[in-house]
Amino acid sequence: MEGIIFDKDGTLFDFQATWNAWAMDFLSTIGGGDAQRIRQMGTAIGFDVAAQRFAPDSPAIAGTPSEVASLLLPFLPGSSPAALVMRMNRSAAEAPMQEATPLQPLLSALIAGGVRLGVATNDAEAPAKTHLQRAGIIEKFEFVAGCDSGFGAKPATGQLLAFADLTGIHPGRILMVGDSRHDLLAGRAAGMGTVGVLTGLATAADLADLADIVLPDIGHLPGYLSAQAA
Repeated sequence: MEGIIFDKDGTLFDFQATWNAWAMDFLSTIGGGDAQRIRQMGTAIGFDVAAQRFAPDSPAIAGTPSEVASLLLPFLPGSSPAALVMRMNRSAAEAPMQEATPLQPLLSALIAGGVRLGVATNDAEAPAKTHLQRAGIIEKFEFVAGCDSGFGAKPATGQLLAFADLTGIHPGRILMVGDSRHDLLAGRAAGMGTVGVLTGLATAADLADLADIVLPDIGHLPGYLSAQAA
């Protein structure tokens, strides 16, 4: 494999460890402290306010900010979709990201092995780049695309094929690595290899039919690549 394009949330960063606390804080803020409204908004986006955890089928896992905002708007009379998305993106950029595995050594090792790297996320581009910058890894990626970067959003293939075009690598020599079915569907449709990871909310059974292999986390990628090359 000559290229790897990673999903961000649930792949580079552990989903639950990163987003549970953020979601509780954000819902409390926009809900104005109204406990009933906060619970209702949580239910709408698949977030259990009492347990402070996302459900495995939460639409927030692979959805775009616009899609999540559309589910919250009925509880926020007077709010506009654009204003809510902007507020969400500003807040999300401040989320305390928790690495799924130490990223600096992993990404450096992949690059040293001749692999070119990209990120395709259904998050917006600006907060995604902020997260990568704060983790000190943005320079590892030749390509970073969000849902608003002009290539569409997964499970469509636009982001993935744009990475292939940019690098000049045939899609068949690229791996799509992600934690959701949206990621792997996009990878399959783009003609790429697919690797599922379990640092999101999906189980191995959820991903198995779309993945060439399911790994505990991306820290296991070098071993997988070495086995494939043998």
